[in-house]
Amino acid sequence: MNRSESKYFATAARMDQAFLELLEQKDFAYITVKEICERAGVNRSTFYLHYETVNDLLAESAQYIIDKLIKSMPLDTAGFFEKLPSCPLEELQLITPEYLSPYLNFVKEHRRIFRTAVEQASILGLDDAYLALNRHVFTPILDRFHVLPAEQKYLMPFYIHGLMGIINEWLKEDCRDSVEHIISVMRICIAAYPQ
Repeated sequence: MNRSESKYFATAARMDQAFLELLEQKDFAYITVKEICERAGVNRSTFYLHYETVNDLLAESAQYIIDKLIKSMPLDTAGFFEKLPSCPLEELQLITPEYLSPYLNFVKEHRRIFRTAVEQASILGLDDAYLALNRHVFTPILDRFHVLPAEQKYLMPFYIHGLMGIINEWLKEDCRDSVEHIISVMRICIAAYPQ
């Protein structure tokens, strides 16, 4: 990476950081380009060199946080995908404290960006991310439980939107309930998960 590229990315990182700091203080709808620029120490033309709108900065910041979440997870992703076809069925139960605790703790720590991402889901294309998760993780698991494809297309949206609904409500309440309580609620709701 040459010096100008490095400077370009360093400036973008400052704007990302400024945006995330502002998001901790106020709702997304009230954050302006002017505030981001002042906090990042850049001028408006620099902002528009990087982004067309604050929504573009939100998308980049949300992706940054999601990438950070994935890196922080203790799960060996490659190993997980390799074992899907042959591991014992009990290892495919993902609604467990082992899987949920690190994720929910991360969401709680970064609740403002997650709440904003949920509120702006259509802008960020979160439905596409859920479809990819469904295709690469949940479909192979449901196949192992012999859930018919005709049922899978209804079952997974039900579970994903239900679990996301729990998280959304938790975010609306500023994550006041404990992670353990949210896991308990999720497990109650998933009690009908294929066994």
